[in-house]
Amino acid sequence: MKVAEVVLRQMKMRMKSPFTTSFGTFQEKEFLLLEARDENGMSGWGESVAFHSPWYNEETLKTNWHMLEDFIIPNLLNREIVHPDNVTDALSYIRKNNMAKSTFEGAVWDLYAKQKGIPLAQALGGTSNRIEVGISIGIQNTVDDLLSLIEEYVNDGYKRMKVKIKPGWDVDVIREVRKSFPNIPLMADANSAYRLKDIPLLKKLDEFELMMIEQPLASDDIIDHAILQREIRTPVCLDESIHSYEDAKKAIELGSCKIINIKIGRVGGLTEAKRIHDLCQEHDIPVWCGGMLEAGIGRAHNIALTTLSNFIMPGDTAASSRYWEKDLIEPEVKVENGMITIPEMPGIGYNPNLETIKQFTVFEKTFS
Repeated sequence: MKVAEVVLRQMKMRMKSPFTTSFGTFQEKEFLLLEARDENGMSGWGESVAFHSPWYNEETLKTNWHMLEDFIIPNLLNREIVHPDNVTDALSYIRKNNMAKSTFEGAVWDLYAKQKGIPLAQALGGTSNRIEVGISIGIQNTVDDLLSLIEEYVNDGYKRMKVKIKPGWDVDVIREVRKSFPNIPLMADANSAYRLKDIPLLKKLDEFELMMIEQPLASDDIIDHAILQREIRTPVCLDESIHSYEDAKKAIELGSCKIINIKIGRVGGLTEAKRIHDLCQEHDIPVWCGGMLEAGIGRAHNIALTTLSNFIMPGDTAASSRYWEKDLIEPEVKVENGMITIPEMPGIGYNPNLETIKQFTVFEKTFS
């Protein structure tokens, strides 16, 4: 295939409610959409998951635009691409900037699957027709507010609850959750809010039989996490620390974690996500797909990835209606009793709604 034209759009959508983690609160979601068109006018779609500020990693919406406009699109436009894996190889000269790379690569994977006339899940080698879904709950104003939300999502059938924690909002909060919901699959996400000096506090979480604690220590660390994992019974899950196959390999060798969260944007695309998945499967390390508050196109990519066989834990890919009054795709992502049925249409399996996309577009530029 050749990508003959690219349309890059800056989007802005308002979430239904504010989302709070240990590093901040926001309600307006700004992101990029990339539409890659082949010589016959067929489109593949990718979504950047970089935020407007560098609080998750060093990338931002503006740095992604810069990398795409000045390096990635010029490098790949009108270039022969035999398979989406070629995108990863072609961009290997660029250091980091994984979310920018993933934006283009995701569109190529969608286009490739459409050209083949198969669902993206099948193109990736997925084996599941339905996937389990969990939900991520930000830090709330009160514990009662948190408990009310959990009850709502349990009633909706979600298979796992992820609760954000930070110093001062951790052990006592989790204790109250466990008291009210003794049997739900429950995990805590720290977003790097703790350090090794906090081991005595983190040990207290062992009594709650959590599925895992996600990224408790520094975002670029795998050494201290290995020390922590030896000290606590709760499985450590790494998120921000894993940017590549090599990072995952080293973390597994060091014993830094027992679970890995794979985010497509964080690791540079679906090709690298598959490689990490396969590595973890070889070492009996379960994986799951984390969310970055994606709109429908990014959400569709997550769904396709989660069909791979070692995604044995519910991911963060909740229904579109959890976050948006109106999503960018038709049909919107729906969850029934905590499950998503994998769409059978070619590509990502959902149709981008061009009118809705236009409504939320702040700026766009075409490259040909």
